[in-house]
Amino acid sequence: MQAKKRYLVVSLGACLLLVAYLWGLQIGEFHHQNHHQHLFRVAQSPGFSLLRQRWPEWTHPLNTYLEDGEQEEDSPLLHHQHTSPRERREIRNNIYKSRRCRMDTCFDFSRCQRGFKVYVYPLLKGETVSESYQKILTAVEDSRFHTTDVNEACLYVLGIDTLDRDQLSSQYIHNVKAKVQSLPTWNDGRNHLIFNLYSGTWPYYTEELGFDIGQAILAKASIDMDHFRPHFDVSIPLFSKDHSQKGGDKGYLTLKNVPPSRKYLLVFKGKRYLTGIGSETRNALYHIHNGEDIILLTTCKHGKDWEKHKDARCDRDNEEYSKFDYQELLHNSSFCLVPRGRRLGSFRFLEALQAACIPVILSNGWELPFSEIIDWSKAAVIGDERLLLQVSSITRSVDHDKILALRQQTQFLWDAYFSSVAKIVLTTLELIQDRINSHVSRNKLMWNSLPGGLYVLPQFSTDAAVFPFYYSSLGKSPSQEFTAVIQAVTPLQSQLQPVVKLIIAVAKSKFCAQIIVLWNCDKPLPPKSKWPSTTVPITVIEGERKVDFAFIVWHSFPDRIVGYPARSHYWDGSKSRWGYTSKWTNQYSMVLTGAAFYHRYYHYLYTHYLPSSLLTMVDQMANCEDILMNFLVSAVTKLPPIKVTQKKQYKETMMQQGSKTSRWADPDHFAQRQTCMNSFSSWFGFMPLLHSQMRLDPVLFKDQVSILRKKYRDIERL
Repeated sequence: MQAKKRYLVVSLGACLLLVAYLWGLQIGEFHHQNHHQHLFRVAQSPGFSLLRQRWPEWTHPLNTYLEDGEQEEDSPLLHHQHTSPRERREIRNNIYKSRRCRMDTCFDFSRCQRGFKVYVYPLLKGETVSESYQKILTAVEDSRFHTTDVNEACLYVLGIDTLDRDQLSSQYIHNVKAKVQSLPTWNDGRNHLIFNLYSGTWPYYTEELGFDIGQAILAKASIDMDHFRPHFDVSIPLFSKDHSQKGGDKGYLTLKNVPPSRKYLLVFKGKRYLTGIGSETRNALYHIHNGEDIILLTTCKHGKDWEKHKDARCDRDNEEYSKFDYQELLHNSSFCLVPRGRRLGSFRFLEALQAACIPVILSNGWELPFSEIIDWSKAAVIGDERLLLQVSSITRSVDHDKILALRQQTQFLWDAYFSSVAKIVLTTLELIQDRINSHVSRNKLMWNSLPGGLYVLPQFSTDAAVFPFYYSSLGKSPSQEFTAVIQAVTPLQSQLQPVVKLIIAVAKSKFCAQIIVLWNCDKPLPPKSKWPSTTVPITVIEGERKVDFAFIVWHSFPDRIVGYPARSHYWDGSKSRWGYTSKWTNQYSMVLTGAAFYHRYYHYLYTHYLPSSLLTMVDQMANCEDILMNFLVSAVTKLPPIKVTQKKQYKETMMQQGSKTSRWADPDHFAQRQTCMNSFSSWFGFMPLLHSQMRLDPVLFKDQVSILRKKYRDIERL
């Protein structure tokens, strides 16, 4: 009897323990779900309008958009819902044996003491690379970081194509493990950068690369948070082989896009997977499709055996799918749903950015592209796949002001970092350089506001207040003084020469702090007695007060070139090339820097950002430096220069001085400038110059009043 009682007590105790365990699991799951639901309730609560200045920062990641050409989604991905913890652990151990790598543990900083230089291994004999990987290699080799000296390098890029590691792909490269380990400087991957777009293969699409990357930095598309090594790896976007090498197409948001909202609220058009990885979310999209302002279309008509697996909704979905054009949806919707497919990311993410369609990302686990530096909460809505039904109410709760701000940020990010392969590669390299030189690096403001981190060199300064781009946002103003830089190309023979008069006139400006003369003459430098006596120790302009007016104008536009003589560019259709003209017309696109004001940072950017090939070309011709500066400033600001009142006699005066030795009288001078226009546009990958019809004149300029009432009297005569 006693034994029977003990047996009952033990059994009852075991049951109670089991109930307590199951109850604990339910409580944990409740808290987990409640946490994610709270993220969305913030956007739907009555107080949401109070949060307009601080957009809810969802912590879950991104994906893509679909339709034709989605073969990339039938390849690699690790989907948490289809792999056990043990399987994921094994995959992680196989892929990243150096899982704990950080810059201070797996990177040799001593190699970078001579600067951040990047070496590209030559292709192995008999090896070829894909079109996309060749674009990456070209971008590195065209950058200012490239070196051909293996011993000078801080970072190494493989000449072996590692972009497509799907074993079923025709572009899969075999024996990569042996090839990389045979490299003399491999050193277990230390200081190496590996690019990858596709990993794993059917049916599990893991992140297996087929070789051990060791301590190499991985720049990977569709990378999972579980495998991403923070502040070491780099998440890049998935791009197609047709993605532009340089420049890239512009975004679709224009000044005419008013009101900010579009015909559709939320759209999606893409594949529906009936089984396997990527099927759950897309199979549920029909629940929020309303056929009016929310258009979510899927098709199961893809793959060889789709009819064998079709479900009851396939025929109806396929019919609805064919009624809408993908491009029409893309360019006429405020939000674009970006659910995960076979992979975490796809081409459609970049397409949504370019189209100014705010990405609504449902791809749990995706480490967003360049997440270390880009604040995606300002350009995207990052949701949770498990809360799909809340997406429609979230997007409806965003007011027009926020929609416009989000769409504008998509355009900035697209143009700054994603519109070309070169920008994607340069952003990767600049990010790594900032890690290496952490004491001289860009902050989030520089990366997430115009003109973008690629045009802001922290070696000039880490203080945003000294750059011309941030005065307004920081509530700062430019300096009240300027330094005049004057290029002397003729010898000083008398005090009546234009260059001498110019020095005297500029020195009289109350804003002039110093004058610098660039002596570019074959004659010896004259003694101090030949130079005019001034009150300041020297820019090229005619007349004392005229200088003051131009500087005051520049003070209002410190990020642009402000000056007098203007020139223009045009497209010569008969020769299929850009042309240069000095004709007086009603528009201009350049202001000659021989008579202009611009921020001193542009001198630094000119010297350290532009490639040596362009600088050497300018030096050898002793020409086009002003055109190149206009190209650079317009590329940075996306704005034209500003012209102020100018005397027509400027060109004639320049042609007279020095007669035969004057560049203005040289017949080759104009031809060289035509050549420069096309060489510069080729390097930039697009034509950055923009036309303007604005000219700023002083108050009372040309008015029929007494000359004594006019502040800038000496610029009255045109």
